[in-house]
Amino acid sequence: MTSVPFIPFAEGEALLDWIGLTDALAEGHALPQAEIGDTFLYRDHDTLLSRAAWIDGMGMAVKTATVFPDNPGRGAPMINGGVNLYSDANGTLQAIIDFHLVTKWKTAGDSLLAARKLARPDSRNILIVGAGTVGRALHDAYSAIFPDANFQVWNRTRTNALNMAAERPTLTVASDLEQAVRGADIITSATMSTEPLIHGDWLQPGQHIDLIGAYRPDMREVDDDALLKSRVFVDSFDTTVGHIGEVKIPLEAGTITRDHLIADYYDLGAFTRSPDDITLFKNGGGAHLDLMTSRYILDRWIAS
Repeated sequence: MTSVPFIPFAEGEALLDWIGLTDALAEGHALPQAEIGDTFLYRDHDTLLSRAAWIDGMGMAVKTATVFPDNPGRGAPMINGGVNLYSDANGTLQAIIDFHLVTKWKTAGDSLLAARKLARPDSRNILIVGAGTVGRALHDAYSAIFPDANFQVWNRTRTNALNMAAERPTLTVASDLEQAVRGADIITSATMSTEPLIHGDWLQPGQHIDLIGAYRPDMREVDDDALLKSRVFVDSFDTTVGHIGEVKIPLEAGTITRDHLIADYYDLGAFTRSPDDITLFKNGGGAHLDLMTSRYILDRWIAS
């Protein structure tokens, strides 16, 4: 009997690269559209997400995540869970992959693919809003495409931003969020905010805004004005529209209409910009991206 590999974080990550992953995500979206089954259960501000995807020609993945925002205060990780990858040919379990490895690379890689298409290639000033685990992954990912960029981090709790900057010599701490947003070419935000942090009247022509943090119907990181001033793209209509406050709230209020969302990754050719456009990408995640990322990880593991 062939044993099913378990791919741990450190050994798996050593085999990966960000450009390779974004290429794999683009190739995955050239296959038939994924069938996705998502469930979200809530207890106050705690969340259980169960996400499953099947892509014909790639296989199946099931990922279950728990998000407990108070865990760091108890000395435990905020996010926990597991990922199983199954064969498309016969449904057998092919790999069990460290949850945090898949999540880190899926989440930041999702945003990075959009940045490769929508951000100006000459972008030099990158602002990270949020100094948590995802903020650190975004610094790693964006550094792969913009190696000469100047990075700043802003966090509501300044001490956390200082700690992140102390770990990374190329990163400095922004004291004033408005000033930092106005001066950035790319703003990538990963916070737990339910009230908009980034305002449309701060945005400048040519910027790219990348939004990761809001994942619940009551969460937002930008205001209505930011959406109205921007060319808006999402990773998946199925996992953002009707699910995530960033687009759900303004759609239901009539602030924007459905056609304000230009395209998702199944129409990657529509991810274009003119030099003065403000582009905005909503990273909603989704099990299909976990599946694509898990398949990339397993392929690299086998190749090694």
